[in-house]
Amino acid sequence: MNTEERKLFSITKDALESLQLLKAALDSSITGIVITDNSLPDNPIVYCNESFERLTGYGRDEIIGRNCRFLQAKDRKQAQRDYLKKAIEAGDSCKVELRNYKKDGTLFWNELYLSPIKNEEGRITHFIGVQHDITDRKKAEHDLQYEKEQIEKIVQKRTHDLNASHEYLNSILQTVRESLVVLDPSYNVLSVNNHFLTTFKVNASETQGKSLYELGNGQWNIKPLKDLIEGILPTSNPVLGFEVDHEFPHIGRKLMLLNAYRIELEGEFKDRILLAIEDITDKRAIEQRKDDFLSVASHELKTPLTTIKGYVQLIQRLLPPTSSQKLKDVLNTTAIHIDRLNQLVKDLLDVSRIQTGNASIHADYFNVNKMVEEVIEGLKYSITSHKIHLNGQVDQEVYGDEAQLSQVVINLISNAIKYSPKADCVDISLSKVSDYLKVSVTDYGVGISQADQEKIFQRFYRVGAVQKHFPGMGIGLYICQQIIEQHFGYLWVESEEGKGSTFSFTLPFNASTADGE
Repeated sequence: MNTEERKLFSITKDALESLQLLKAALDSSITGIVITDNSLPDNPIVYCNESFERLTGYGRDEIIGRNCRFLQAKDRKQAQRDYLKKAIEAGDSCKVELRNYKKDGTLFWNELYLSPIKNEEGRITHFIGVQHDITDRKKAEHDLQYEKEQIEKIVQKRTHDLNASHEYLNSILQTVRESLVVLDPSYNVLSVNNHFLTTFKVNASETQGKSLYELGNGQWNIKPLKDLIEGILPTSNPVLGFEVDHEFPHIGRKLMLLNAYRIELEGEFKDRILLAIEDITDKRAIEQRKDDFLSVASHELKTPLTTIKGYVQLIQRLLPPTSSQKLKDVLNTTAIHIDRLNQLVKDLLDVSRIQTGNASIHADYFNVNKMVEEVIEGLKYSITSHKIHLNGQVDQEVYGDEAQLSQVVINLISNAIKYSPKADCVDISLSKVSDYLKVSVTDYGVGISQADQEKIFQRFYRVGAVQKHFPGMGIGLYICQQIIEQHFGYLWVESEEGKGSTFSFTLPFNASTADGE
């Protein structure tokens, strides 16, 4: 072999080794690589590395000679294919993402980088394609997009629900016949309802964003209201039934009942304040007129009743011995009804005095055992249907108005008899509990429901289930409660429907406690 032949052999050997090295490098790459021949019809694949075989599941013999589009199977209507076709026709580099399918039909996403290979004349002879399996990334993107869409749907739904709830609540607030004001932490008005605007004769522009105390040119700068909002509310306790009496310069005197709450809704708005204002000016005026009427009517009835009672007693004394029994029974019945009417008038007068604050107490020490025994003895002559049993005694005198407390005991015993028509006894117990006197009156009658127990001490309230069968005006227990409260005591009831009731009250033995000192 001459020198030229050896030189040519050396060059060929080096080139072959370089090609082998290049092939080994391409085969060891984790990226799929193909080369297509642009000079042949349909730009067929003339080379693929082993990674491309692993990526597609096809063998080399199934790949060489085919156009890359065979990997799209029947999924040919992809917008990225048109972009790829135009790039090949123009001889440009490009990057596309295509849905490809492995030999077993499994979908995988292929990120293809395509670049032209040119010869020395600048003519494109081949294209090289570098391919990555981006299926996991596309799945993550799809999942992320799906989550985003779901979140957007949830947000849209919640926004819709929130708007609907806001409109619903707003419609309720606007129809409530009570003035409502929402304040921020600085006591500036955030919103008011229509009833507030109507009642206090202002418009929305004069309220929203303004300090509560500046409303109506300072008309709401009310000291009791300030004390309520700035003094009580910061403790986070709701305020219920706070009464404010104020003379407004433009709309006159208003008597208002205020409820105030710190708002907290799902952890939000907890610094906002809801102020509910009930205008009770007219209601209180009506109550006052009713009290005035009861007072006047009671006084006007008392004199003629006294006269009638005197005449009936006179007639009873002047009846000749030969008078018929029927006439005597009529007069006795008349006298009984006059006494009942007199007691009713007396109760109405007591209510009137309590309401006007004119009920006075003439307190002194007295023997409570003797007082209760005298009450029982007096009732025995007019009540024959029940036996009254007294249990217990106390060894200490009580400080109070004996006449008024005697009235309480009479009322409780009379009620016990009245509401236990099928029973034959009433039990009374006296006891000393710590430094208090305790008096209990127990009957075995119709009983009182839990709901009615909370209301029976209200003025003119009568239990619905019994008012059809038992006459009365519902003022006896109210009077009893007021008398006991004036003596710094407490009156309550324990009852079960169908099993009777026990009314109890406690009074302090200590005179200084009774005086409220």
